[in-house]
Amino acid sequence: MNGRSRALWRNSWTIPTAGRPSEPLAAAVSKHNSRGSTPFRTSSPYIRLCCQPRGSLRSRLRERKFRKRPQPQRPCNRCCLALSLMPAKIRWPVNPATCFQKQRNPRRSRLSAERKIRKPFRQFISQEAGKLNVVANVVCVDPRTDSLWCQLVQQAPSSVFHSPEWMKVLSETYGWEPSASILLDEQGQPQAGLPFFRISDILGERIVALPFSDYCDPLVNNEESWRILIDQLIAERHPVSVRCLHNNLPLGDARFTLAKQAKWHRLGLQPDLEALWKAMHDSTHRAIRKSEREGLTVRMAQSEQELRVFFEMHLRVRKYKYGLLAQPYNFFQNIWRNFVEPGHGFLMLAIHNGKIVAGDFFLEWKDTLYYKFNASLPDDLSHRPNDLLIWQGIQEGKKRGLAYLDFGLSDIDQDGLIRYKRKFGTEEKTISFLRHSPNVSPTPAEKEMRGLLSKLTNRFTDQLVPDLVTERAGEDLYRLFT
Repeated sequence: MNGRSRALWRNSWTIPTAGRPSEPLAAAVSKHNSRGSTPFRTSSPYIRLCCQPRGSLRSRLRERKFRKRPQPQRPCNRCCLALSLMPAKIRWPVNPATCFQKQRNPRRSRLSAERKIRKPFRQFISQEAGKLNVVANVVCVDPRTDSLWCQLVQQAPSSVFHSPEWMKVLSETYGWEPSASILLDEQGQPQAGLPFFRISDILGERIVALPFSDYCDPLVNNEESWRILIDQLIAERHPVSVRCLHNNLPLGDARFTLAKQAKWHRLGLQPDLEALWKAMHDSTHRAIRKSEREGLTVRMAQSEQELRVFFEMHLRVRKYKYGLLAQPYNFFQNIWRNFVEPGHGFLMLAIHNGKIVAGDFFLEWKDTLYYKFNASLPDDLSHRPNDLLIWQGIQEGKKRGLAYLDFGLSDIDQDGLIRYKRKFGTEEKTISFLRHSPNVSPTPAEKEMRGLLSKLTNRFTDQLVPDLVTERAGEDLYRLFT
């Protein structure tokens, strides 16, 4: 490719179309190419317009001499062909001044000269394509019901936090509407995707992928796909948060900063039970044997009444041990209805002398069992019910033919919890919380609101406050912890 060809390629306009070229356009392009003209590219869902500058050398020198502004020129035949067949919603502006390559002017920066013409055009295209929910070959869908998203999460290495059921839980609890950007290939099949929630409250507008999820990796396998999907969200000029575990592509994006990190643990269930038992620490063996000697039994929860008992234990652990608010009870009810009732999860309870003393909430997705929530009564911890529950969960995962037990997220400062998960012979990785903010630092109003939220949390988790008041505070305030 010579210098002139490279210049034309570099300065070509790229117009997004709705997915694949339409049939009339494809037929017209085929006819155009058969005449021996310069080939018109349709191998990708982009239409390239190469309007070559016209005018003789003498006219260009005259313009340079008298410093005249170049006059608008009509689009070339190839541009007219494309524009006449493009959808009306994604068509060029009528002004023909946007359809020519500006003459080079040695007295003016090339970049500033191109901005005057190309910036309004690009803004127009972005606005019009945004109205159609289509940008290039990216579609924005509702991940709770869309078939393309269901197809993508089944074929890609996804987690329970990508599942439509999890999106329903968050949506039904907090009233947010989930979205997912899906990148399509030339056949219209999904090849990459990114789920997110647009949240607007007293802390401002922000985009989170995903709130109240241990992690939610972008379903992309190359940097180009990541850029195409994330650029649309960054263009909205709102803070964007992403939680990554297995996918390191976002970590290389200089527009994101590392907000915090957490630990993650997982146990492979492929070995037999004897090998899994031997891989656990000796202290775990002693704890399980002690709980069995003291008469603890384990069974599945059968009703929402038992779910309520579990929630009250969970509320007390969050309040008295960690000084934190708990998720609303409605959140656990939605998990029960979307996961447990269809058979994609279970609540395992430890019973001692006819009383529920501990419980573990497990979710199932594809080949993995997720250990999502735990709660227990402090006065009965001496019976070691939590170790027994995990061991029973491992056996249940083996019965269901699952390959992994995901132990979930642990904050860096929770040394005891991290040691507890390590003693089951798990692998360990780091979850990265990334954040892009159009402003370098939070606004004064946001700082003040977050400071007030921290004070309210301390007030409502005080031991003198009744548990019912703490529960109501969680219903009103927990949605702000995103």
